Amino acid sequence: MQLQAHIQITNPNETKQGLVDSFKEASNVLLLDGNTSESDTFDWMLAVGTVDEISVGTDAAFDKLQDFYDKHKDWVFGSLSYDLKNGLENLQSSHSDKIQFPDLHFFLPKYLFIYKDNKLAINKHTSVSGFDFSILKSPIIPSGIAFSGAITNKVSKKKYINNVNLIKEHIQRGDIYEMNYCQEFYAEKTNLNPFETFTRLNSISKAPFSCYYKVGDKYLLSASPERYIKKLGSKIISQPIKGTRKRGKDLEEDERLKIELYEDQKERSENVMIVDLVRNDLSKIAKKKSVKVAELFGIYTFDQVHQMISTISCEVDEQTSLKEIFEATFPMGSMTGAPKISAMQLIEKFETSQRGLYSGAVGYINPQGDFDFNVVIRSIQYNALNKYLSFMVGGAITVGSDTELEYQECLVKAKALFEVLEQNHAEAVS
Repeated sequence: MQLQAHIQITNPNETKQGLVDSFKEASNVLLLDGNTSESDTFDWMLAVGTVDEISVGTDAAFDKLQDFYDKHKDWVFGSLSYDLKNGLENLQSSHSDKIQFPDLHFFLPKYLFIYKDNKLAINKHTSVSGFDFSILKSPIIPSGIAFSGAITNKVSKKKYINNVNLIKEHIQRGDIYEMNYCQEFYAEKTNLNPFETFTRLNSISKAPFSCYYKVGDKYLLSASPERYIKKLGSKIISQPIKGTRKRGKDLEEDERLKIELYEDQKERSENVMIVDLVRNDLSKIAKKKSVKVAELFGIYTFDQVHQMISTISCEVDEQTSLKEIFEATFPMGSMTGAPKISAMQLIEKFETSQRGLYSGAVGYINPQGDFDFNVVIRSIQYNALNKYLSFMVGGAITVGSDTELEYQECLVKAKALFEVLEQNHAEAVS
C-alpha cells in the first residue's frame, strides 16, 4: 500500500458512511470500527475493492492463507469460518447453512482508509489509479433499514431447555466440562439495507470489535465485544469472554449487577475453564514459560451488557508463522467449550444450524505480519441473493447451569439485534 494523502477530518461518521456508500458495488468491503476503543492503530479502518483474493474450503485452509499472505506481504483483510475446524480435526458440519460465507476468505484491497485522531490516511495499492477526493464530499441520505419480515426461532424454548439438560448429562458423565450451546433466529424472503442496518446497530451497541463486512452478496453486521487473537511483534494476546449480565436501569443497579457478575461462582468457573484452554492452546506456540494471565475476571461494561473478560498472553519466536498461530488457537475456546474437540462434537449433535461465520473471526493482517481478529458474535448475517437473514446467540453450559437463566441470557445477548430490526423478543420466543 502507498500513502496517497493524510488529511484532517471534521466529520468522521459522515466521511465513513460516504466512503462505504461510494464503494457499495465493490465485491469486497470491510469496515472495522473500534468505536473509540483504545486502539493504537485506528478509530476505524475501511478496506475496499479487490486487487487479489482467496476463497477456500476447509482443506489445508491455513496453508493457503499463509501462501496468500507471503505472496503479497501487504495489508490483507478477511474472515475465518468456525467450520475450519473440520480441516484441523476429524470433525464435520452437516447442518444447513443458508448464509454461505466462504470457509476462509481474504482479500488485498485497492484502497485502505485509516481514521485516527481526526486524521484520515488514504492508501492505495500500487496497481490502481489515484483516489477521487470528490467522494469525500458526497452527501449521504439515510434510507432506513428496509427490513421486511418477522424473526423466528429455529429451536423452541422447550427444545432449547431440553437440550441444555441433555448437555448437562454429558457433563455429569465426564464427557466434557463445559460447552458453548447456540441457537439461531432467522427470517426468510426478507429485504434489508445492510449498511443502514449496521449503522443503526453500531449506534445502539457500540463495541470495540464491530465490523461491516461484504463478500459479494453476503453481509456480516457485527457488534462484537470480543477479541479472538492479536499479534503485535512477538506478543500474542487472547481475550475470551465468559460471563454476562444485562445493563441496569440506573447507576445503582448497574453497579450491583457488575458486583454480582464478578462474585458469581458459576460465571467464574466458566471463565477459568476457558482461560485454561486458551493457555493450553498458546503453549503450543509460545516461548517457554511465557504464557501469562494478565487479567482474570475483568468486568467490562458495554452499551447492552456487562461482560467478564480475561486476558492471556504469550511470546513467540520470530519464525512462528501465521499458519502455526491460527492452527494452534482456532476455533477460539470461548465458542467451543472444554475439552475443545469433545465439545465441538457435541455442538454438532445438539445445534441445528451450521455456524459458518458465526463464532468464527474477522480481521486483518498488516505488512509486518501483525494481526487482530474479533470473535463473530452479536452479529446479523444476511444473504442478499436468497433473502435469508440470521443471527445466533448462545452461552456456556456447565453442570451448574440453570436452564431458564441460560435461555434468558441468550435473549439479553440478542437484545440489540432484535431492537435494530424493530422486532420484539416475544414475537420470536414462543
